[in-house]
Amino acid sequence: MRFTLVDRIERLEPGASITTIKCLTMAEEYLGDHFPGFPVMPGVLMLEAMTQAAAWLVRATEDFAHSMVLLKEAKGVKYGQFVEPGQTLRVTAEFVSQTQRETTVKARGEIDGRTSVQGRLVLERRNLAEACPQHASTDAALKRDARALFALLCQGGVGAVAAGPPRG
Repeated sequence: MRFTLVDRIERLEPGASITTIKCLTMAEEYLGDHFPGFPVMPGVLMLEAMTQAAAWLVRATEDFAHSMVLLKEAKGVKYGQFVEPGQTLRVTAEFVSQTQRETTVKARGEIDGRTSVQGRLVLERRNLAEACPQHASTDAALKRDARALFALLCQGGVGAVAAGPPRG
């Protein structure tokens, strides 16, 4: 099963920052087990929500140049308050630096202005065809699917500016 932990992209400034929304509901399958009688979003999924938000920022900045945007490292991750059903987790990610292969972002998840999770994430960008040219069609399909999901996440309007080179 694949978790999509971004319900909507609220604001996007390619090359700079993104703000996404995750509305936690009791329909989330994992809440039945985490924890019985006290359902809260697991910390690892809060980290994943930050990773997914940051990955959308990278994709939009690079016009979906890479089929894979993967979490390579999470640094200084700190957790604050729990995220409970009925609450909205607002995740922001901002570019810190970028190399040819990696992007570092500062990310934070908040509920009503109070921090639930924060940290620095290092994301690696790649295409499968770099290691095996026969995977070029898989890269194309993954990029197409990512663009389609991105369009759905941006429905309802996104504050955005034209893409440009990342800051930092």
